Amino acid sequence: MSEVVYEETATMIAAGELQSFVPFGREHCRNHPNAFNLQLRELQPASELWSSDGAAGLVGSLQEVSLQERERECWQLRKGCMRVREEDVEFEEELYTAGTVVVWSQGSRTQASNVYKAFTVDSPVQQALWCNFAVPKNKKEGTEEVEQTVCIVQSSCVNVHTVTGKDFISPLPFQVSNVWATKFGLLLERKNAATDAQLGAPGEPLPTVFSMLHPVDEIAPVVCKPTGLFEGSRVQYASDANMKIVFSCCQPSVVVSYDTVQGIHSVWALRKVTPDERSTVLRCTADPVGTPLGLMASGFLTSHLRNISRLDSPGGSGATGALHSHQSRVITSSPGLHSRVHSPSISNMAALSRAHSPGMAAPSFSGASRFNTSFHSPSPRGHHGLLSSPNSTVNETVLVPEMEPIVPDLCMEQLWSETVTAGCHREMSSQASKVFLTSDLCENRYLCFLVESHQQLRCVKFIESNDTSQLIFTSVTTIPAKDAEPLQNIDAMLVLEACGSLVLYTGITRVSKVFVHGLLSPPFSLTNHLPHLSTPMDSVSTPANAGSRHLQRLDEAAMPSPVSELRGPNIKHHEASFLEDYTFQQTTPYIHALRDPVCNRVTLELSSGSMMRISIPEIATSDFVTLLTLPFNLTNLINPIKNGSYVIIQVLVKWYNIYNAPGGPSAHAEWNLFVTCFMTLMGYNTERLTWTRNLHFEVPLSPVIAAKKARPSDGGSDEDWDYLLGSHYHHQMNSQPVCGPLDSSAPLFPHIPSLFYVLHLLYQELQLDELQRARASLLVCLLQQLARDLQLEEYMDLYWRDYPSLISGFNESCLIDQGVSARPSFLRADPPCVLSWLSSCLRGEEILPFPYLPGICQRTRLLVLSYALYITEDENATSTDVSKYLAKLSAGVSSKLGHGYFDLGFTLKDLESVPFGVALPIREAIYHCREQPCSDWSEEVCLLIGRQDLTKQAHKMTLGKSKASVGSGLSLEPPATTEADEEEDGMSDIIQEVTGLIWSQDLRVQEVRRLLQSSRPVRVSVVQLPEVSDHEYIEEKENKLLQLCQRTMALPVGRGLFTLFSYHPVPTEPLPVPKLNLTGRAPPRNTMVDLNSGNIDVPPNMTSWPSFHNGVAAGLKIAPASQVDSAWIAYNKPKSPELANEYAGFLMALGLNGHLTKLATLNIHDYLTKGHEMTSIGLLLGVSSAKLGTMDMSITRLLSIHIPALLPPTSTELDVPHNVQVAAVIGIGLVYQGTGHRHNAEVLLSEIGRPPGPEMEYCTDRESYSLAAGLALGMVCLGHGSNLIGMTDLNVPEQLYQYMVGGHRRAQAGANRERHKSPSYQIKEGDTINVDVTCPGATLALAMIYLKTNNRSIADWLKPPDTWFLLDFIKPEFLLLRTLARCIIMWDEILPNTEWVKSNIPQIMRGTFDPSEDINMETMAQAQDYITAGACMALGLRFAGSANSDAFDCLYEFARNFMKIMSFAGTTGYYNLQTGLSMILLAMSMVMAGTGNLKVLQLCRFFHKRTGGEMNYGFHMAHHMALGLLFLGGGRYTLSTSNSAIAALLCALYPHFPAHSTDNRYHLQALRHLAVLAAEPRLLVPVDVDSLKPCYALIEVTYKETKWYDETTVQLMAPTMLPELHLLKRVKVKGPRYWELSVDLSKETQHLKSILSRDGVLYVKLRAGQLPYKDDPQGWKSLLASAVNHRNSGVRAFKPEAISTFTSEPALVSFAEFFCKTSEGMKHDTLVLFSAMLYECVTQEFPEMLPTYIAIEQAVSALRRGDLLQTFPLWQMRLVVELWDSRVLRGPAYSDDALLTSEFLPVMKNMVDVALDSWLKGERDDDLSLDRCRYVFIYRGSESSMDLFLQ
Repeated sequence: MSEVVYEETATMIAAGELQSFVPFGREHCRNHPNAFNLQLRELQPASELWSSDGAAGLVGSLQEVSLQERERECWQLRKGCMRVREEDVEFEEELYTAGTVVVWSQGSRTQASNVYKAFTVDSPVQQALWCNFAVPKNKKEGTEEVEQTVCIVQSSCVNVHTVTGKDFISPLPFQVSNVWATKFGLLLERKNAATDAQLGAPGEPLPTVFSMLHPVDEIAPVVCKPTGLFEGSRVQYASDANMKIVFSCCQPSVVVSYDTVQGIHSVWALRKVTPDERSTVLRCTADPVGTPLGLMASGFLTSHLRNISRLDSPGGSGATGALHSHQSRVITSSPGLHSRVHSPSISNMAALSRAHSPGMAAPSFSGASRFNTSFHSPSPRGHHGLLSSPNSTVNETVLVPEMEPIVPDLCMEQLWSETVTAGCHREMSSQASKVFLTSDLCENRYLCFLVESHQQLRCVKFIESNDTSQLIFTSVTTIPAKDAEPLQNIDAMLVLEACGSLVLYTGITRVSKVFVHGLLSPPFSLTNHLPHLSTPMDSVSTPANAGSRHLQRLDEAAMPSPVSELRGPNIKHHEASFLEDYTFQQTTPYIHALRDPVCNRVTLELSSGSMMRISIPEIATSDFVTLLTLPFNLTNLINPIKNGSYVIIQVLVKWYNIYNAPGGPSAHAEWNLFVTCFMTLMGYNTERLTWTRNLHFEVPLSPVIAAKKARPSDGGSDEDWDYLLGSHYHHQMNSQPVCGPLDSSAPLFPHIPSLFYVLHLLYQELQLDELQRARASLLVCLLQQLARDLQLEEYMDLYWRDYPSLISGFNESCLIDQGVSARPSFLRADPPCVLSWLSSCLRGEEILPFPYLPGICQRTRLLVLSYALYITEDENATSTDVSKYLAKLSAGVSSKLGHGYFDLGFTLKDLESVPFGVALPIREAIYHCREQPCSDWSEEVCLLIGRQDLTKQAHKMTLGKSKASVGSGLSLEPPATTEADEEEDGMSDIIQEVTGLIWSQDLRVQEVRRLLQSSRPVRVSVVQLPEVSDHEYIEEKENKLLQLCQRTMALPVGRGLFTLFSYHPVPTEPLPVPKLNLTGRAPPRNTMVDLNSGNIDVPPNMTSWPSFHNGVAAGLKIAPASQVDSAWIAYNKPKSPELANEYAGFLMALGLNGHLTKLATLNIHDYLTKGHEMTSIGLLLGVSSAKLGTMDMSITRLLSIHIPALLPPTSTELDVPHNVQVAAVIGIGLVYQGTGHRHNAEVLLSEIGRPPGPEMEYCTDRESYSLAAGLALGMVCLGHGSNLIGMTDLNVPEQLYQYMVGGHRRAQAGANRERHKSPSYQIKEGDTINVDVTCPGATLALAMIYLKTNNRSIADWLKPPDTWFLLDFIKPEFLLLRTLARCIIMWDEILPNTEWVKSNIPQIMRGTFDPSEDINMETMAQAQDYITAGACMALGLRFAGSANSDAFDCLYEFARNFMKIMSFAGTTGYYNLQTGLSMILLAMSMVMAGTGNLKVLQLCRFFHKRTGGEMNYGFHMAHHMALGLLFLGGGRYTLSTSNSAIAALLCALYPHFPAHSTDNRYHLQALRHLAVLAAEPRLLVPVDVDSLKPCYALIEVTYKETKWYDETTVQLMAPTMLPELHLLKRVKVKGPRYWELSVDLSKETQHLKSILSRDGVLYVKLRAGQLPYKDDPQGWKSLLASAVNHRNSGVRAFKPEAISTFTSEPALVSFAEFFCKTSEGMKHDTLVLFSAMLYECVTQEFPEMLPTYIAIEQAVSALRRGDLLQTFPLWQMRLVVELWDSRVLRGPAYSDDALLTSEFLPVMKNMVDVALDSWLKGERDDDLSLDRCRYVFIYRGSESSMDLFLQ
């Protein structure tokens, strides 16, 4: 037994909140339609079932149900917590089980219980419990996510339901007796362990404890590691049938078990198995089996387990039990040495060695066939085979095929066991009925278990080792108890004693009895012969004697009846209630048991069967007293007390009892109680001291009451000195009545000095908090008493100065024997005063470190360090130099606590409660930070400095991608249009607000929508000439429509670019796809014109590709940040087969915006097996785009199936459509982009020149395949140039050159030799390369491999020939490609002017021509035009997305030239000119991408209108792509010039456009959409943080220096496109209208990138008095504001109504409303003053200074009236003046920075001076004037005023 525990005699506390308790689940189950209920209803009369008192009715019915049914009901409670609107809301959760139903409900004090989840299972529930499983979140980092679940155990399986909605069912391979939740998952105990003997070989017990780490994991046996004397710590399976688990816990991870044979409890640590232990168990020593018996048995076992998965079958009882019973037991004492040895360990080593084969593990889910077979078979795997010894005769027929062993996951390591003392032969202790963890007020932790047979609670104290890796169990204490439960949040436990009374303990210290109204403990009903007695419920709050401190102690044994003791006026009341009681109460229920503790609430089970829920009070309710209870712990830190924790507990217990006595105190009496308790514990006799005696009355000791006229009647004499000697102050300091010595035996007596110092520092802390300062005056009374008794004159003087009028009332002192209570070293003679410390800091004097206590002086610490940082400008104040400014008072604990508090920051709320003088320098620092903050400051810092724009920006970083945040305030719905068809054009999602700001002067966006819409019929206007018959006229109209349809079919490609990423789909609705309308309307009668009338021939499949493009355009609207999942993609699949092409396009678009990665592999396979050509193309290109550059293996396999060259030569030839092959080849290029992958490069290189095959394979559209192979090769080796690692033997550039210029075909190497050995019988190419096929691909491949490398030798290969003869051999089109290729290789030489473009034309064409030469003018003109177009194209790529005006002007000039030539149809021919013009138009729109330039728009519109003649489908496609690029993403996107983007643009803008809608001969149409891969968001949209609307703001962009230009700064009006981020150094929001904000890109661009990716929203904040640019473009309207701004007569002109133009803060607006308008009771002066203050605050933009102004004004006026009761406001004034002086001293530059304006402060300072001077010169006969001198001294900071007074 432990030491005698300190206990307050006969104390009692009152429990609160008594209410009857019925589990909510029971009520819910009544209405639940399950079998159990139906049975209940039959038993119960209908009237009772629906009776109003549900609980009673149900209890009645339950009593009628048989016992077996009753047992099924059980429940458990726990504390739940969730975040609701920034606050933690606590509630109770209940898990109720009855029959087959489990109900999980939640409820709290404020909210009725409600069902959270309810489950019904098939068979009766054996057990239901909460359990957290750890799910690995990220394999690389090894992080885990906790999944909260409910586990429902049935006889054959465990159902696991997670909170997130996943459900698992895990079958159980054996019957389970109990399941425990642990830190790692579930522990399962096997049932009938004692009777499974004959199943195993002798000495082979089966494991009894198993673990399940996750519902889908296998059930594995648990390994245990006992601490035994003989076998060291032998690792083995937990297979002891006598070991029962009685408790498990997650934090710390322990398990408590009970040995049924020895009656001993043990504690085990539960942890993951180490690799060594795992291998030890799996490799148990090979012990040859002498007889085949073991094998027989194990074979039997396996088959047995395989056939029946239950081990409790009749056949299974017998043999191993014997082994246990005959074993010699070793019973010894002392836990470390002789803990009970595990049964198989000594007595039967041979059996043991065989026992632990992992076969014993756990049956797998497939059935139990894997049990114990692996080690009893000749094992080829190097397990110990049993046939190794000569004498083992094995009957081969028994052997079962080998199974894998099951690997254990968890290990139980024994930490502690009970000792069994040899001498004491007491009866064996029974199994603990309850085990729990508890801690006491000093944070000692105990593991308690209740042994009911002995009616005792055993508490084992434990501590964590220093590295917190293991637990060390120290002492055991026994407490007599019938039942007990822990109360976590008050560090206590409630114990039910055998006599029936409730007692509260903290740890093992008894606190007091607990008195429950309405319940008597048994002694009453036993000793009195009044069986009906019960303390009446009505006496809950009788105030009869609550005021007197002598509370009647309700000592149960001594009371004959409660009535006789409770004297007072309420006796009659009691009698009445007793008579009432008598009528219905037969016997008094007493407390029978306790259960379900949550926080400080617990349920009492009464003998009558009903239940009550009570709550035990907390240690203190007011936060002030809670703060004061800390010093006890802290005093211990400063001055380690002998037996410290014991004293602390003693003190807290004493306080707890006084505070919570029945009929406890009101809130404001709490402080008085505390002081009394505290002083008594220090040894004071509180009855002797007048002021503490007064505390006993319900009079709040506030300075207001205490200070009324506290003037004594001493008169002054004429002589000053005599006057002073005779003054009340002098008397007070000298002649103090003595009230007798202190009781030196009191527990706190030795610690008075330490406690005094701690309380003094607490007092200093309270001075810095406006909200707590009233409390400081309470504390001062206690402090002055202690200071007086400790004879600390300086401290008394300090308190007297702070509260002159209050302290004068105290003059008693007590004697403290100084010898007993020695002064600690830290108690200095001069008292630490935080205000004077700050003051000297401001004056720049030498400062000593200020003492602080971790945990108490938080605010002191923060402010001291803030001053050190800002005023003394010591940058290391908060990091390295802390000790300069703070002296820490605790020795050992400091380092730990210090670090924790460093991260504690300041919030604006804290600052509001800091006194105004102290806060002023901090506010000033904040104000300066506000001007120029960093863009990467955290959200908290931005909030502190009052920059909502930055806060919002920082907050956006963390916001989930909800629809609102991606549009981020911009996704306001576009204005709904009246016409229904307006909505269907697929372009309604462009954000109107932003486009309206970018292009505010015109309707260009509407015009683009008109040009790109394809969902309405076109107008077919053909005039019928007189000679044309009606039939011919109809044909003519249809031919005209056919021409118009060529244009309509080309529109979707442009529309996809225009609406790029502008829409967030709703997951429950399919994506709206606008239809492609190919009908027309003919004026005047608007008759319908249709192509399907049969009058003209329409090409078949004409619409298949256009509808594919239409699908892509619809899909590209989806923004990358949208919520899209596999199910939604499949949900969009159309029902009708004619829409399949559209869906194919939709899939490709999803790949381009990155969503296709979410499509399940199964679905991809499903789509590809359908064999629909378009779907395959869309899917392959989409998946590859989504996996751009990842080398993803699964996608590679997917693509390889479609490319014969990538399959092994012997594989079956698959019939893959040609276009699908092309798509797959491009797919390889995309997936391996930039990787330089050798094998793929080799294959693609040979595929460029793939010869046609003999059986017409590879004969059609060869050009597009060769081009695709070239583009793919270029992408794989993108930008690698000559650094192609490991490819030198391939001679890539030489081979490509040969493909480009022709020559002999090289022999096919490697795998493809077989394929191409017989030539084609149709195409006679011989062994030469067909340049017409291979040239384009090879040229572009070279261009991409050497992109931007400036490799001149390669570029020279691509020069156009310089003789007419050679020119004749090259197709003019190829000249365009060569020029383009050459220019982008020589990237840095591209210049944006016409000279550079012309320099690409060979010399021979530029010079004068010799007429004698036979020059084909057509050749020359064509060559010139194509070379020019190629150079323009290169210029477009080089300046893509830059909106470079030089480049644009240059291109525009060439476009005009081409149009001039076209107008008089030159020698070049219309087609060639149109091709060149289209390329130049595309180049222009690349340069101006996303800018919506009007000139380009005009050109596009001009070409849009030309429909007849040679203007075919391809040209229309080019022109509308140009239009789409020009308005890319509705003006939010532009093009990048990264290598990847250039490659995508080369694929998309390949200069050979299709002749008609089914033409894929030269270039696969689907590739046109790859331009999306080059788009990047670079639009910056300023959004006003107050209105959340986009607005204009001036932005300054600084370019980095390059070799073409120096560092340059330009000003742009945002919303605007930013240049590419790698070119920029800084982006800055410029004033004066908005707060400045700078984003520095030289450090990192991630911050700006994330802003741009979220629709480019940059939050800006309008400065006071400024109007946005939209309302006031020129800044003239704001002139009024700016004129007023310069501190002049504007104040007088300031009307409070005008406040709204300056600020939107509601507090300021209402201040203007109530305090700045003339009204009754407002003096004119005050009104003017308030208006001036408000004006000043608003115009100078520090509205937070308004309270400071008002506080200063109030302090000054109070001083002038002379009714200041304390000197505190003067201290604040002094700090303000000192800050001002320090600013002025440093020169005019600094004084302008000051927050307080120059006029206001001198006026106030003057007023103070005048007031103080008048006091000093005023009448001297009044004793108060001496107090006033103190005021002057405080303010002026020197004794000069005192001298002046004395002269």
